Amino acid sequence: MDKNGIREYIPDEMHEECGVFGAYDLDGGKTAASSIYYGLFALQHRGQESCGIAVSDTAGPKGKVASCKGMGLVNEVFTPDNLEKLVGDIGVGHVRYSTAGASVRENTQPLVLNYVKGTLALAHNGNLVNAPELRRELEYTGAIFQTTIDSEVIAYHIARERLNTANVEGAVRNAMKKLKGAYSLIVMSPRKLIGARDPFGFHPLCIGKRENTYFLASETCALDAVGAEFIRDVKPGEIVTITKSGIQSDLSMEQEKRAKCIFEYIYFARPDSRIDGISVYNSRIMAGRILAQDHPVEADLVVGVPDSGNVAAMGYAMEAGIPYGMAFVKNSYVGRTFIKPKQSMRESSVRIKLNVLTEAVRGKRIVMIDDSIVRGTTCARIVGMLKAAGAKEVHVRISSPPFLHPCYFGTDVPSDDQLIAHNNTVEHICEMIGADSLGYLSVERLAELVEGDCGYCSSCFTGEYPIAPPEDDIRGEYER
Repeated sequence: MDKNGIREYIPDEMHEECGVFGAYDLDGGKTAASSIYYGLFALQHRGQESCGIAVSDTAGPKGKVASCKGMGLVNEVFTPDNLEKLVGDIGVGHVRYSTAGASVRENTQPLVLNYVKGTLALAHNGNLVNAPELRRELEYTGAIFQTTIDSEVIAYHIARERLNTANVEGAVRNAMKKLKGAYSLIVMSPRKLIGARDPFGFHPLCIGKRENTYFLASETCALDAVGAEFIRDVKPGEIVTITKSGIQSDLSMEQEKRAKCIFEYIYFARPDSRIDGISVYNSRIMAGRILAQDHPVEADLVVGVPDSGNVAAMGYAMEAGIPYGMAFVKNSYVGRTFIKPKQSMRESSVRIKLNVLTEAVRGKRIVMIDDSIVRGTTCARIVGMLKAAGAKEVHVRISSPPFLHPCYFGTDVPSDDQLIAHNNTVEHICEMIGADSLGYLSVERLAELVEGDCGYCSSCFTGEYPIAPPEDDIRGEYER
């Protein structure tokens, strides 16, 4: 990183920013942290740089919150000893990936605020486009910030609105009126667990229940991990409040226009999750089928780049009638936090993550499925590895359209001048990555991935933003 904490390399992989998980045991059990720990494990794919848990005992002193957070994976940050100290029946957890800027402990979540009305703990998934204005407004009225993340801006506004409202959920609602952008929130007060989703519904949030414990989670796979039954998705614009009396819903912020992130279905979410009633697995199978229909080729084997390309590769093989196989062995112990200290180390970092099964590809015509191409360097190296292992031909198929524009809503699609597709034709990209042919999923067929639902955001492909983007790219200054 440079002196300002900014990465010195441009990532060539797509990343989502974080995952959130909350639990409230209405029977007063003191082990909420244990459930949150396993929930975060299931959401580890959404963020691998830092994580944290904050809990409260509703029967104990009002406002007392115990928390533990740090840099690293869930199993690195939490030990049996520090989990035992997190005693409470209500809590919230977070896993984080920062798009740019400082990746430091100060920016880990959940954030815990002590203020005149008590305490708040908050976990946030998304990105605000008006964070700088909101932050300046708070700073001019005396706020002192401890982090560089827009999540703290949200927490401050909720805390201030609480002074003029009868309850925490009312403060969340009033704060939401000021927020522009993407946010799936879980807020813990001493007696309540609150979930809120922005009116566009950019990122997912769902509700589950196990016996008399309620859960809020970014994905349904996290509910499965704790043995909870899926109840329903939090609706875009909805605020749900969980108390000893059960669940209350506030839909006053709901709107007709939706803009759910299409890349949740293509890449971010785990294939065993369902988002807004749609199976992520089925979406990826459909993406592969569409690629086979629109970009057929004679080949001997269809393979996916693990893990995100595997299901789409299965769909391609089903539709094309070509055998589906395994061409790569992935090192499961190398996460997104893998350090690349020098440009010269890029090649070895790819080889450490993936290795080719020479016996599977030698002498064969290969269809290689991946979820996206950002800068093209990683794709070129993987194609080169296949050919070095003896593949006769490598035909690349991408289960998303070309990235042409940056994202401001919680995905680290970089500025357009860093995107290989922005200034290059498909034919030129094919040549640059060393493939024998290249085909992308078309924008026109994206709706088929979500069963015809047109309420999704595809601005990184089309440049048509549901909310006007900021004039300056502030994603590196206000990130999580």
